[in-house]
Amino acid sequence: MRKFEPGLLPLHVGSVPHTDPQVACELVLRHFPEIPAWPQLPQRSFLENMYVQFSEGFPGVVIEGERIYVDRRRDLDPDLERLYVAYLKNDLSYGAISADYAAGLPQFVASLTPPPPLVAVKGQVTGPISWGLSVVDQDRRPVLYDEILAEALAKHLRLKASWQERELRKVCPTTIIFVDEPYMASFGSAFVSLSREQVIALLEEVLAGIEGIKGVHCCANTDWSVLLETSIDILNLDAYGYAENLALYPDQVRAFLDRGGIIAWGIVPASEKVHNETVESLVERLHEAMNLLVKKGIPFDDLIASALITPSCGTGSLTEPTAERILELTAQVSAEMRRRYLEQ
Repeated sequence: MRKFEPGLLPLHVGSVPHTDPQVACELVLRHFPEIPAWPQLPQRSFLENMYVQFSEGFPGVVIEGERIYVDRRRDLDPDLERLYVAYLKNDLSYGAISADYAAGLPQFVASLTPPPPLVAVKGQVTGPISWGLSVVDQDRRPVLYDEILAEALAKHLRLKASWQERELRKVCPTTIIFVDEPYMASFGSAFVSLSREQVIALLEEVLAGIEGIKGVHCCANTDWSVLLETSIDILNLDAYGYAENLALYPDQVRAFLDRGGIIAWGIVPASEKVHNETVESLVERLHEAMNLLVKKGIPFDDLIASALITPSCGTGSLTEPTAERILELTAQVSAEMRRRYLEQ
C-alpha cells in the first residue's frame, strides 16, 4: 500500500543558491507548502557542498580549504569502532548534522514550529555511490574502492539519514528522505568498476535506516532497472532530459508502480533553459514523457495517480533569479496538472 498519495504535488530537490537560511526557507515554503524540503546552501559555505555536508564525523575525513579527502595514513580503527558501535546500537546522535554543515535544517524546523498543516516534509542525503566516488583518499583513490571504507560509508550515511528523519518528524509525522545519486550516471561505464549487486547492497544499507518514505534522485541517465530494484518508494529523474531512457524499462516501471511506487518527474530544467519555458510548454513536455511509457502499455491514469512534479535537479549552482524561476515554474506546472486531472 502506498504510504501517501502524491497527488501531482510539487517537490523540491534540495539545493538553492541563497546564503541566508531564513530567506531560503521562506522561498521553499512559498512554493512547496504541502511538501517542503529543508534547503541546502552550497554557496553559503564549502561545508554545504553535497559531498562535504554529510561527511562530519566520518573516519579519517580531512577538510582543507575547499578540498575534502580521507587520510588513510591515520589510525582509523578507533573512529571505525565508534561508527560501528553507534550503528549496532542505532545511536542516532552519531549522525547529527551541525548547523555549520546544514544551516537550512535547523532554520527549516524552526520555521515550521508550530507545525502548519502539511502532507509531508522532505530531507535528503548524498548517496554512497556518489559520495564514495567523489571523495578520495590521500592518494586520490575513491574511497568506494576501499572495501572497509565503502562498508563504513554506507553505515555512516544510514545514521545521517536516520538522524535527519528524526529531526524532521518534530514538525511532521510523514517524512520523505531522498538519497541523491548523481554519480549513478557513471554506472556501467568503463570508469566505474562496480557490480549491480554492490550498488544495490550499498544503497539498501542506507535506505534501511529510513523508516518513512524513501526515494532516490538521479539527475542524469543511468540503468534505471538497478534503482527500481531497490526498496525505494519514489524514483526522481530528470524527465526534461532523460524521459526516453526510463521508457526503455517498461516492465520494471510497471512492477514499481504495482507495488505502490511513485515517479517524481523532474520536468522543470534546473538550468538557464528554464527561461525559454512556460507552464504550457512544460506541461506538454511532461505529457510527451508520460506517453513514452503509455506506448509501452502503462496506463496514463496510473502515471497520473503516482506522480510528483520536481525540478530536474538542485539549483544551488545557479543565480538566485534563475533558481526562483525554477521553483515558481515547478509549483505552477503542478497546479496546472492538478487542475486538469484532479479537480474534475
